[in-house]
Amino acid sequence: MSAISQAVKAVGGPIAAARICGVRRQAVDKWIAKGSLPRTDYSGETAYASLLADHSLGGFTAAWLLSESAPKRAA
Repeated sequence: MSAISQAVKAVGGPIAAARICGVRRQAVDKWIAKGSLPRTDYSGETAYASLLADHSLGGFTAAWLLSESAPKRAA
């Protein structure tokens, strides 16, 4: 199970994660399918990892989620 999947499950599922992050469920489904948060979370434009971590009740940290779900770079 990917880190994103674990995080989404920890906050109550895709609908809850979407509500927490202020996005549509389809966006969360895309994160799960790609196994990473959007680029904007790594550039500091958004803080979805922090929002999810805050709602996980100590289940994980934003730093863990960002490191475990970083997009894979092309070789």
